[in-house]
Amino acid sequence: MSLLQVKEVSHSYGSRTFFNRKGRSKQVLSDISLEIEEGTCLGMLGTSGAGKSTLGKVILGLERPQTGQILFQGHEIYTADKQTRQKIRRDIQAVFQDSYSSVNPRMTAERIIAEPLENYEKLTAAEQKRTIIELLERVGLSEADLKKYPHQFSGGQLQRINIARAISLKPKLIVLDESVSSLDMVNQTLILELLKELKEDFGLSYFFITHDIKAAYTISDTLGVLEKGELVDFYESKDQFFTSEHPVVKEMRGSILAEHPRFRSIRTRVSHR
Repeated sequence: MSLLQVKEVSHSYGSRTFFNRKGRSKQVLSDISLEIEEGTCLGMLGTSGAGKSTLGKVILGLERPQTGQILFQGHEIYTADKQTRQKIRRDIQAVFQDSYSSVNPRMTAERIIAEPLENYEKLTAAEQKRTIIELLERVGLSEADLKKYPHQFSGGQLQRINIARAISLKPKLIVLDESVSSLDMVNQTLILELLKELKEDFGLSYFFITHDIKAAYTISDTLGVLEKGELVDFYESKDQFFTSEHPVVKEMRGSILAEHPRFRSIRTRVSHR
């Protein structure tokens, strides 16, 4: 049995007219089905507005789909009993794009990471502090960072704190919604390497939402492509993706700048023909 199963999920948002009357609904997801196995990463590629973040919210239990099912370890997350839902909430965590808006600016790093531990664990003060220090060290920070506030960290450092919070309960699945897209290239590489290490060390599964092809194939075992709320296809390898003849995938590939600056003007000229 797969860890996560998304079965024929469709969702739309109603629009409002000038007079606040309900207008025609906008289809955001259309008949989406996918599976994530334990210990694997499914990367979901798509341009802005493709429906990636809505799909992430549906999986997290934040946006109930109009049709379809979300099964986590065989349990339908929107109709499960209270005890099962609580366990699912513990086992599915998230790391979002904006590291700063994901935390309370008035909380120290220690308090930020402590939140899920206090909600789900029964630790003594000493045990909790020791656990938080271990988590900070695991993501490349240190005990000296315990009492620092969000504004005292760089974006990359603060994202490490968000990751530490996400892994604090040893979840089974983490939804990563554009979690490296706001970082510079150096920090993107470092965070992706950290995520790969944590995946191996903790046996984590990831649903990695991104518009960045390079980031996607760096960390993903399988790539999915979402376009206008519809799943284009799945690709089991980087080679499959880069040889696909699907027009949406070909357009995505064409948007990647050449590795060397010398060839970028050539890519631009070609793309305008």
